[in-house]
Amino acid sequence: MERKKFLRYLALSPLIPAAMKLNALDNLTDSFEPSEKMPALFIGHGSPMNAIEDNRFTREMKEIGKSLPTPKAILMISAHWETQGSFVTQQQLPPTIHDFGGFPRQLFEVEYPAAGSSWLAEETRKEAQLHHVDLNDQWGFDHGAWSVAINLYPEANIPMIQLSLDVNKKPIEHYELARELTTLREKGVLVIGSGNMVHSFRYAQMDGEDFNASFGHDWAWEANEIFKKKILENDYQALSNYGQLGESVRKAIPTNEHYLPMLYAMAMRDDQEELSFFNDDAIAGSFTMTSFKIGE
Repeated sequence: MERKKFLRYLALSPLIPAAMKLNALDNLTDSFEPSEKMPALFIGHGSPMNAIEDNRFTREMKEIGKSLPTPKAILMISAHWETQGSFVTQQQLPPTIHDFGGFPRQLFEVEYPAAGSSWLAEETRKEAQLHHVDLNDQWGFDHGAWSVAINLYPEANIPMIQLSLDVNKKPIEHYELARELTTLREKGVLVIGSGNMVHSFRYAQMDGEDFNASFGHDWAWEANEIFKKKILENDYQALSNYGQLGESVRKAIPTNEHYLPMLYAMAMRDDQEELSFFNDDAIAGSFTMTSFKIGE
């Protein structure tokens, strides 16, 4: 594997273009009536290239998207929006943010013109009684959001907003905030956490030419199995105190921004509600694409 090509996959330095194309959707969702309870998802998003590549992970995401009931809106929690305090996007037409460097021009040309939802932004803020959430009109859809949404809903016909990750919150506080938002599922909202449970550039290693080839260090597989076991047991306390889960987990989470969206998705689960894993594999040595769906 050429070093230059490998580094292109690993490059994630902030780079937001000065000019961004915005395409309007005519029909914005302003209010929601109670509806059938929506599922919730955690998606291992991996490389931004998954937005434009056809591979086993993107094909599975597309199939999941086809299997879901049609949501009225999406609440997305991405690893790539960290803030001081918690915020939700409130624009009617959020911009597509290309927050990476070193990738092909084709990826920078991708636009995801989904509408925002002022109703969902206000509803999210209202439901967060113990953990204050403010409105934000400076962000948009980062690649953790649109690289997932473009596979689930390629027509960009579902309104979507993002909820940021407050860097001042402890993991258990992120979980508690998410628990306050569970009623959104009963109002037609699809809640999606987008990150990677095992995510460590320090130990990244290519095995051949394909970045998405199945390959993980022993400790990465071990950490992934620990996470899956605790998720199935709904052991949010252990997952919130992940530093106590052993050396493999500490290697898996050098920083927790890619891990926290999993806690938001997990918090959506009711007792004994069905949970199923998909895209359950390791890549590049130290990343796992393991994803899960909660509910029917």
